[in-house]
Amino acid sequence: MKLFMATETHIASAAKNAEDTLQCWSCDTLFPAGSHFCPHCSKVQKPVAADYFSFFGLPRKLNLDGSTLEKEFYRLSRKLHPDLFVRATPQEQEWSLETSSRLNDAYRTLKDSIARTQYLLSLEGVQLEEQSKAATDRARQTGEEKKQVVPPDLLEEVFELNMQLQELRMSAEKDPEVIAQLETAKKNFETRLQGLHFELKKLWDAWDQAINRGVPSDDPERLQVRNQMVDLLNRRSYIRNLVRDVNEALQN
Repeated sequence: MKLFMATETHIASAAKNAEDTLQCWSCDTLFPAGSHFCPHCSKVQKPVAADYFSFFGLPRKLNLDGSTLEKEFYRLSRKLHPDLFVRATPQEQEWSLETSSRLNDAYRTLKDSIARTQYLLSLEGVQLEEQSKAATDRARQTGEEKKQVVPPDLLEEVFELNMQLQELRMSAEKDPEVIAQLETAKKNFETRLQGLHFELKKLWDAWDQAINRGVPSDDPERLQVRNQMVDLLNRRSYIRNLVRDVNEALQN
């Protein structure tokens, strides 16, 4: 029985190792999955499906070292430069272009803390309203703007703000008092945005700690952190739209 269990464990381990390794198409060298070039002959490899974190060999954490990420981006960019593949096979040229495109997308997303958070949430199965392509398509077809739910604690302020915006847009002459009120509201909302960013940073720490401890994705603790991030991002998006509306009204 013990022999059978040991054999079963060995088979499972071998299968996992097979999934974690790739074989170079040029020299047949085996190397860890995630490498974009063969460590033996340096040939570019066929791109494999991977999320942006895996592309850079990173865990799905939200606190990243920006300088390290930037250095790796430029290192890979230099290795994927088209001039290096002028005499390569058409297949290698295609792979290098595809990998380079993926590199740019991954770096653009991960270098920005908010985009990184939104992307990680999408990997966790959460589709924020502002990211929803279906919602965007519906809005374009109907000619209506995507609707966002007003946070309950902002209802009164938003109602008053909308009244002031409407008054400013409809009046032939700009009322200095209304302008002053809008500028004050704008500063208040910008202050809230800063507060939301600090709250998000605390949640990034909590998320990374859960990942470090190996907390499973369906664990209540991890789900709570995830849901709090969703709530804060939706709130942030709504307030940013309010600031945008005020800026447009003041500039016109």
